[in-house]
Amino acid sequence: MSNRDRSKDNAPKADARNAEAPVTSGTKAPATPGTQTLNWKTRAAIFVGGFLIRLLSRTWRIRVEGREAVEAARGKGTGVIFTFWHGQMLPLLAEHDRPTTVLISDHKDGEIITQIVRRFGCRAVRGSSSKGAARALLQLSRTLTDGNDIAITPDGPRGPRHSFAPGAVVLSQRNNAPIAFMVCHTSRLWRLKTWDQFEVPKPFARITVVYSVPFVISAQGAREATSDVEAVRAALLALGDRAAAIGAGAVPMNA
Repeated sequence: MSNRDRSKDNAPKADARNAEAPVTSGTKAPATPGTQTLNWKTRAAIFVGGFLIRLLSRTWRIRVEGREAVEAARGKGTGVIFTFWHGQMLPLLAEHDRPTTVLISDHKDGEIITQIVRRFGCRAVRGSSSKGAARALLQLSRTLTDGNDIAITPDGPRGPRHSFAPGAVVLSQRNNAPIAFMVCHTSRLWRLKTWDQFEVPKPFARITVVYSVPFVISAQGAREATSDVEAVRAALLALGDRAAAIGAGAVPMNA
């Protein structure tokens, strides 16, 4: 029994140096120089693993709150900046289910993640806070101004978990583009022993996905925009608490 309910929810200024792990809807991202080459065994493992993950995702029972507000924000000149925690990337990409472009590090492990997220229709922009950040943010800005969506994991690609690098708020301020949070609660999951406690829902898990009402960072410049980072982080955490409460049956959806 698959539920995809949609309704509204609530939600509430940043520098390119710490921009990390974005995800982009729409135009195809050109290949980024400097990506690492994987050997055939690793590629084979990724291929098989990706196939199994896609198969697993088809068993998940997903219900959604707040997507209608996000759809209403489209068509206003720029794309939407979807923002979610790195550890919840897998179930959220499964629900989002549209072409996206993810900002992923230039390291070898980033190439592995790139190959996996492509299984969910994603495209990659390669860069990190230490390498390629300015180039990646420029490409993401162009994607937004072309009217296509991006999404960012503000604590990726290396953490700390639930930290908030300012890439999303910088891009929102510079492009007058709305940010929409995505969070989820999963009834049954495997939690990997990684820095982000990466979540893999078990077969037939119930997943509650909640979107925030999109909002724009209004500031005079990127420096001023960064002053909003802690408030934006707190709002994302609070939305996660709401998803957990809905998932546990403590509050009804769309209330």
